[in-house]
This record gives sequence, C-alpha cells and structure tokens, in this order.
Amino acid sequence: MTSLRCLVTGATGYIGGRLVPELLDAGHQVRCLARSPEKLRDHPWAGRAEVVRGDVVDPRSVGDALHDIDVAYYLVHSLGTGSGFEDRDRAAARIFAEQAHAAGVRRIVYLGGLTPTGVPIRELSTHLRSRAEVGEIFLASAVPATVLRAAVIIGSGSASFEMLRYLTERLPVMVTPSWVGTRCQPIAVRDVLRYLVGSATMPPEVSRTFDIGGPDVVTYEEMMRRYASVAELPKRLILRVPMLTPRLSSHWIGLVTPVPRRLARPLAESLRHEVVCEEHDIAEYVTDPPGTPFGFDQALALALQRVRDANVVTRWSSASLPGAPSDPLPTDPDWAGGSLYEDKRGLDVDASPDALWRVVEGIGGENGWYSFPLAWAVRGWLDRLVGGVGIRRGRRDASRLRVGDSLDFWRVEEIEPGRLLRLRAEMRLPGLAWLELRAEPDPDTAPEPAAGARTDTDHAPGRTATATATTGTATAARSRYRQRALFHPHGLLGHMYWWSVSPFHAVVFGGMARNIARAAERQPPTPAGRPEGGSASDPDRHAEAPHDNRPPRP
Repeated sequence: MTSLRCLVTGATGYIGGRLVPELLDAGHQVRCLARSPEKLRDHPWAGRAEVVRGDVVDPRSVGDALHDIDVAYYLVHSLGTGSGFEDRDRAAARIFAEQAHAAGVRRIVYLGGLTPTGVPIRELSTHLRSRAEVGEIFLASAVPATVLRAAVIIGSGSASFEMLRYLTERLPVMVTPSWVGTRCQPIAVRDVLRYLVGSATMPPEVSRTFDIGGPDVVTYEEMMRRYASVAELPKRLILRVPMLTPRLSSHWIGLVTPVPRRLARPLAESLRHEVVCEEHDIAEYVTDPPGTPFGFDQALALALQRVRDANVVTRWSSASLPGAPSDPLPTDPDWAGGSLYEDKRGLDVDASPDALWRVVEGIGGENGWYSFPLAWAVRGWLDRLVGGVGIRRGRRDASRLRVGDSLDFWRVEEIEPGRLLRLRAEMRLPGLAWLELRAEPDPDTAPEPAAGARTDTDHAPGRTATATATTGTATAARSRYRQRALFHPHGLLGHMYWWSVSPFHAVVFGGMARNIARAAERQPPTPAGRPEGGSASDPDRHAEAPHDNRPPRP
C-alpha cells in the first residue's frame, strides 16, 4: 500500500482519537489539527504523529495544516453548541473545502449521519440536517470527497453506546417515548474505522456518499432488550408514552445517563427518523473481511468487554464541551488585575510518594472524591439542572489519566506522572476553577544517593519523572500531599459564589486531603527494584498487584 500524508481534524474526539493509530498502523503519515495540541500529548501514538495548532474556522491555520497533504479527514462538528451551530458547521466546511482545493489535497473524507429516505432536508432534525449539508458542501467542492453516512455507532465510550448502556442497566422498568419503535441500522466502531482508513485509497474519480451500517436493522426498543441479553441482565419492561417529546426525552436521558442534555437532545431528535442503509457500495472499494461488518450483538459484546477490561481508548467526552472554560491556570496570583481565590491543604503521609500518587491518579469516577459524597452529588445534580455536564461522566480508564481526559465535571489540564495532577472545572460556574493535587517525597526521609550513584530523568515534553539508583539506606518511606483549589471569579456573582461556599471547604477539601492520605497509607508497597513515579510511557507503570483506591468509609 502506498504511504499517504493524512490530516486528521477532531483527533481529540471519539472517532478521531481512534482513527489516528489506525492510519499509522496502515503505513500512512499523520498530521493532526487541534485547537489544543497539548490534549494529544499523552496518547500512545503521540510520538508517531505530527500535531499542529489551529481551528477549522480559521482559514490560515487550516491552509497551513493542509500543506503537502494527500487525504484530509474532517471529523468535527458543533453538535450541542446551542442555536446557530448549523451556521458554524456550514462556514467551517466551506473553509475546509476551499483550503483543501488550494493546497492540492487529493481527497476529503467526511463521516456524517445517515438520513431517512424520502424526508425533505428541511424536516430533518437539526443534527441530521447539519450533517447532510456539510456532506453536500464537500461533494460540491473541487476536491473528490468520500462522505460516509452512519446511524448509531456502537463502541465502548461512544455517546450512543453510553445512552443505551445506562438506560438499560439503570432502568428495569422504562417509560419511553414513541421513537423507541423507530428502526435504525447500527454499526460497530471497528467497522467505521475500517471504512475510514480504506477511503483514503479510493480512485480519484470516486466522489459520492456511502451508507455504512451493520447487518442488523433494529428498533431502539429492540436494542435495549438485546443489550440486556448480552449484558446478562433480567428482561426489561418497556412502556411507550407518546407524549414524550424529544425535548422531554433529553431531560429524561440527562437524568439517567452521563450524557448532558445539550448533547442528548439532538441525539434524541435524530432517533425520530428511520435511518436504514439504502446500499452497501462501500464494499466495492473497501473489502469486508469474513465476519464483517459485525452484527449488533457482537458489537455490544466487544464494547462491553472493553468497558469491563478498563480499556476504553476514547470516549464521547474526550472532546471539550462547547462553552467549557479553556483558560490555563494563571501563574500570576493577581491574574490580569483580577482576583484568584485559593484554598490550600497539606499533610504528611506515612506512605511512599508512589503509593500516594496511585491514589491521586485514581481519583473520581467509581472511586469518588474522598469527602462528603452527598455534597459532590448535590453539586453534580445542580449542574445538570442548569445544563452542565454533572458529575457522572466518570473516567476513561479506572487507574490512568492523560491530559485532556474528562473526569466527572473536571478535565485533566496537566499531569506530571508521580507528582502533579491539575484539573480544570467544566461545571457551570460564575468564574474559572481548578483543583491541583501533588505527591511529593518527604525530604527528611528521602534516601541519599550513594557515591557514584546515577540519576536518570525522563525529558519527554511536560514530564518530570525521576528515578535514582542508590545503594544507600533510608528510613521508612514518607511523602507530602499538597492540594490547592483555585477560583477566578467573574464579576460580583463570582465573588458571592466563592464566599457562599467557602464555609464548606473545611469539610469538603479538608476531608478530601485527610482521606486521600489515609487511602495512600493503606496502599501496598512499591515492588522492589521498580522506580517510583514512573512516566505514562512506562509499560510497567500500572502492573503492580490490584490495590484499593476507595476512600475509607465514614
């Protein structure tokens, strides 16, 4: 196969983050266009791909990114950004098509949505209508285009899969809207990726849409029943209620699942339409290996296995939500002449820095936040009520984090393995907030290097992991835990917010510090001969025996 130079937009998102390694493994060269390149730093493939900063609505950055590119993948959209997202999608697609033509790109590949047969475009949901219009823009451009149209994508971490999973697992009896009887043709994410990679080598005369789907045509009600069967759950009782509109359905989905209402509503609206493939012409250009496309039950089983193995590569929440704060932590306490409130905690811990770090990196998700669970739950519910993400997004991985990961209503802004975890709040707030957790060695108990000992430092970007070879003898390992909560208020309301919640900080943040320290002291010791605080690239970093990161019971 000829090696092609590929540009991938949306590499921080669910499909893009999985497509990049697939293209690399197929022998292609990959460049990623990202608004925040640092979010790709910790991906396993980061050292094999080029990453450039830019935005699809900025013609200059798009043009620079497309220079010397053969195939350009367009995997971005403004779903859930509120009113006007169709205009933004339309403008971005036109910029991309124009710049691709100017740069001499040989093909644009776009993943859109499957639209119903015989329904005028004006009657489609805004989600499907926008996807269809973007595809038409690419097909009308001077660059040959492959527009893949998919319905429900089933894969670990996809928004559609998470909706299906949480609705079925949490509700043994369901009162459902009428759209659960609408037929659709789901497809496994593995098949989507295979078609995307194969599209890169299509003949230049091919410029058209392709419907892609699995072999099963099912209703959403049947999808829930079959999920229960594959997951070995008791049979679900499903009752349809016609008066549940997509708007009401989105509130219902937001109440039961981690998917926020802003994203749930367009997804629910798109399920009103029957979306079934009219053709399978893609097989003429991308051969289906035996056993593919995967059936619905097999796609479910593969996704569930990934979830159970804690091996979810990307999630629907991998991409930042529109409107979420993106400002990095200010280094100046009087940031831009404004205020920066701070709550600082610190404790000595009778555990090694490595044991303390395992607890820090495992925070959130199923492990919780180590203090006053009711307060965290209430804050999450309040956030959902005002259209925020809430606290139920969980984690991509049960024990490992990387820059850009969503973590309940936080996002990982910085991580220095073994030392620092900095989280940026994505909840609805009258200001910007960060939570910073540090694991440091206790200088009074740190081993002194013996004469001639060698210290190796990992100089990977953003990493400061140090391993010291020593023959000296040290006292029992101890460490220091440091914790900072910071808030930059916006206006008077921001100041009032801080002072209204500050009386509870002793309980919430003080309890968090104490319980993290106790959890670290219960950790098993670091295996002999293994340096503490390994880097994200260390394959043995999480190979130790299973450990209990859960906060102590009150």
